[in-house]
Amino acid sequence: MNKPQSFRIEDLTEPLTFPVEAYICPDYARAERDRLWPKVWQHAGRVEEIPNVGDYLTYEIGRESIIVIRTARDRIKAYYNVCSHRARQLIDTPPGTNGVHGNKQGFVCGFHAWRYNIDGECTYKHDEADWKGCLSNPARTRLTEVKVDTWGGWLFVNMDPEAKPLREYLDEAADILDPFELEKMRYKWRQWVIFDCNWKTAIEAFMEPYHVTGTHSQMLANGDYYAYSAAHGIHGVSGFDVRKTAGASSEKEASSVTRTGKAGKDPRVSTYELQKEIYETVNNASTTLTLVNAAKRLVDELPEGTPAPEVIKHWLKRAREDDAARGVIWPTITPEQQGKAGLAWSVFPNMSILQGITFALCYRARPYGDDPNKCIFEAYAIERFPPGEEPKTEWVYAEATQEKWGLVLSQDFSNMAAVQRGMHSRGFRGTLPNPHQERKVTNFHRVLADVMGAGYLHLLDK
Repeated sequence: MNKPQSFRIEDLTEPLTFPVEAYICPDYARAERDRLWPKVWQHAGRVEEIPNVGDYLTYEIGRESIIVIRTARDRIKAYYNVCSHRARQLIDTPPGTNGVHGNKQGFVCGFHAWRYNIDGECTYKHDEADWKGCLSNPARTRLTEVKVDTWGGWLFVNMDPEAKPLREYLDEAADILDPFELEKMRYKWRQWVIFDCNWKTAIEAFMEPYHVTGTHSQMLANGDYYAYSAAHGIHGVSGFDVRKTAGASSEKEASSVTRTGKAGKDPRVSTYELQKEIYETVNNASTTLTLVNAAKRLVDELPEGTPAPEVIKHWLKRAREDDAARGVIWPTITPEQQGKAGLAWSVFPNMSILQGITFALCYRARPYGDDPNKCIFEAYAIERFPPGEEPKTEWVYAEATQEKWGLVLSQDFSNMAAVQRGMHSRGFRGTLPNPHQERKVTNFHRVLADVMGAGYLHLLDK
């Protein structure tokens, strides 16, 4: 398919379509190994996972394995996980693991016992004299470095030596989310699964709330879920909105999960019902127990008829006080910052952050080998905890069931697999993303097409 005229962010307001090759084509999946993954910043873990000198973790993307290691109190490095001698991986990453972690003061190759310090220098080559001086140049034998940086408590890696700085890559997304101080949050739980869909099918399931009516219909009893979706450079944000009515334009509503529930209900009651439902059905995430308990007391602390804005103000004030009493201090976020931050961010290519004042629910999806119909899908919750009370967590492999993931995520899983199967159907005529509520998806494919040189957007004919 020939490349059409380039699309700008402003063009995403129009009805668009894009082809399905990116989801189902084996050649496209193989091309991602060279055109996409070596060229983008990807989050590989959290800084809290490597607090001490010598602490490391591995990150696998496609056929590459990368070691991220703390080499000094204030310095982190990353290397390809490969010995410079005969290419044996220095750290084994057995099947069935989602990366490995530990502490090393050096690396020893299990094949021929070559050794490296944590700064990547080769410190021992068995029978080095046999090379007749050809190994005397340290650059020939040192570990190959990968660019690494941090933001929001995440470790990011980029395999492109010429990559722009991480902060420049994140652009407005980082500026807008900085007030939430995500770096002060810690893992609450983390789970992963190998799933029967393309990595893009998986991550796109969390790019918009447009699917709530069809997928999570039980949530409609306690909340309104009309949404907006907007592009910010190569990234995107979504939030809650108000439907257009005759003679009126659409306006943004409260754009965080810290909002009242169903319109027309007593906001004291609906706020609690919404928070309780979210917490119980999204695997104890996407809000906090503090917020749930503070909302539960609203009917006792406020008179009937209290306007919704005053309910929210009182609720957040009491929740802030409750958290402060147990040693959790909230960041200072203005209403303007809260509104601009929206509900959830997509960081290109494969990261989703649904942020709150003291928590975030996050997703990551990666290819599973070269199979376009499988992916590694991860979800994890991070939260502010009292000092010293952060839970100890590990990656837990969890089958895609309601018992393991909660009702809402299990409903999302059922869609992901069914969408992937449907993409292969001869009866599918092409994607029809919502121009207002799924703009993060079209922006994702706008950027992806430029990176891959395929899968360009097209205007829908009237």
